[in-house]
Amino acid sequence: MKDSNPEDTGQSLGTPKGTCSAVWLRSFVPVVIFLLTVVAFFPVLQNGFVNWDDGKNFLENSHYRGLGWTQLRWMFTTFYLANYRPLVWMTYGFDYLFWGTNPFGYHLTSLLLHAVNGVLFYFVVLRLLSLALAGPNAPREFAFQVTAGFSALIFALHPLRVETVAWASGRNHVVSGLFYLGTILCYLRAAASVGGNSWRWCWFSAALILFALSLLSQPVGITLPFVLLVLDIYPLRRLGGDPGKWFEPAARRVWWEKVPFLMLAAGAGAIGRVAKQQYTQLLPTTQYGPIFRAAVTLYGLVFYLRKTILPVGLSPHYPLPMAFNPWAWDWPFLLSAAVVLLVSIGLFALRHRWPAGLATWICYMIILAPLLGIVQIAPQLVADRYSYLSCLGWAILAGAGILYLWQRWLNGRVGQQTVVVTVGLVISFVVGLGVLTWQQTQVWHDSERLWRHALVVGQESIYAHDNLGTVLFERGELEAAIEHFRQALQIKPAHATAHNNLGSALSERGELEAAMEHFRQAVQIDPAYAKAHYNLGIALARRGELGESIIHLREAVQIDPAYAKAHYNLGIALARRGELEAAIDHFRKTVLIEPQSAEAHESLGRALAQQGRKDEAAQHYQEALRILKSRRSVPAPSP
Repeated sequence: MKDSNPEDTGQSLGTPKGTCSAVWLRSFVPVVIFLLTVVAFFPVLQNGFVNWDDGKNFLENSHYRGLGWTQLRWMFTTFYLANYRPLVWMTYGFDYLFWGTNPFGYHLTSLLLHAVNGVLFYFVVLRLLSLALAGPNAPREFAFQVTAGFSALIFALHPLRVETVAWASGRNHVVSGLFYLGTILCYLRAAASVGGNSWRWCWFSAALILFALSLLSQPVGITLPFVLLVLDIYPLRRLGGDPGKWFEPAARRVWWEKVPFLMLAAGAGAIGRVAKQQYTQLLPTTQYGPIFRAAVTLYGLVFYLRKTILPVGLSPHYPLPMAFNPWAWDWPFLLSAAVVLLVSIGLFALRHRWPAGLATWICYMIILAPLLGIVQIAPQLVADRYSYLSCLGWAILAGAGILYLWQRWLNGRVGQQTVVVTVGLVISFVVGLGVLTWQQTQVWHDSERLWRHALVVGQESIYAHDNLGTVLFERGELEAAIEHFRQALQIKPAHATAHNNLGSALSERGELEAAMEHFRQAVQIDPAYAKAHYNLGIALARRGELGESIIHLREAVQIDPAYAKAHYNLGIALARRGELEAAIDHFRKTVLIEPQSAEAHESLGRALAQQGRKDEAAQHYQEALRILKSRRSVPAPSP
């Protein structure tokens, strides 16, 4: 009888499955992934909110604060900031219950979720490798665990993940990724089940539920059914391997399995489209022709691949080119088109010898498709956060490369020195990723540091100048703020936000006429810009032009009915013109939106008293006094 040693069976790697060492490693690797991820991203816990939607989401928005019926109803019905992501809002509501508006808790939740995703990705890679390399010559469990651990660390520690984790408003990619990875893992378990047993349908149902939860976090995962189809071809080989067998009766079940996924994706896509139609900063499809959109798409495909290999010069904003001449291509776009073409042709030619390469490239393009400018053009050319799911395949390929080298060494085809050097390079690479991530998380420490970094890395960004100017304006550095607002307008003269902000700074400096001119340009560029209407209304009121002031203040509250300051100042203007009943109505709306506004209660009380409604006026006077007294009783922070 032949001995079943590794040389006879071909099972040449690692310890035998089921030994104490394998069981210990099975628990050790996920723990290491989780802890190293937490360490690499630890500086985010010292970061604050930044003026890149964080203020709008957490400081100006009271609707998410809690998990009561009122908050949950808002979360599941709102398209706030043109996003439908009720599950993400639920995580923010959870944060508020424990931390209020302290940014520490929000960053802690994002960090822990990302660390969990790193562990979950480890199990996905483990399952994929076991399916792709199944057979009598398959490596043992130890080799799979080390390989999957390396892939998971590349994903979890990569600096491209920093924006998603360090930016509190970018959590939708982390939450969606959690359910996205869970869907793939359950689908792989279902696909590996034999026949029509009950466990297979349990895993398949779990995959559908998790996919729905992923779409409720953000609809970017709508392409997952096509990714699953690619996995069915390789490594699962559920369609028969040969393309000629893909449509035979035996493969029909595989196709029908995608129908419920496609139905969920179609529903999420429709909801996402409705949400995005409310986003005025999305550029209309008619503004840029197909050549420009194709150029942006090809550039994005190469950008994320390039930044995965060399993650330096990362920025919160990569601006679109202000001008694009299809007959005089800029070299980055032309080079990107050449790279995409060469990679596609090369991987297709190697599809029989290296099917994993082509499968990874196709999945990469599929996942990125909704984010590349094919469907819509956003204010940025690319964004680091878009790599969160799309670059998973590259991490798997990197891990598989280590496994391939290891096998060649055990087969005597590679020398020990080569293996030692490779192991050293791998460890150095992982450590290097961790160091770069540690440094990049500190870029997001505060708004000023973030936008100064964006300008340092060479991005002449409207948003970098405008947001940095806002920071300086709020700190009272008017001259520096005005300079950045002017630079933003030099880049794009028709930028409503920069006009509004420059107007505010000029108004603060006492240049009311110049300020009003910029406010007027802002509302002319964007008639639905509530804050610009408000600022113009306040400026007109300061000049005594109450009639036109009231017109713009009314426009502001019609655009944004929850704009408390606009309601309050509209009430003040109406009261000055003697329209007390209308003024009272707006004061009442103000105290409904901001019940802790002593000024609104006092003004409402005064207007009611002028109408002779003294009892009701006294109630609001007392409430104003109570609020002011409670403010004075709050202890000052210790030095």
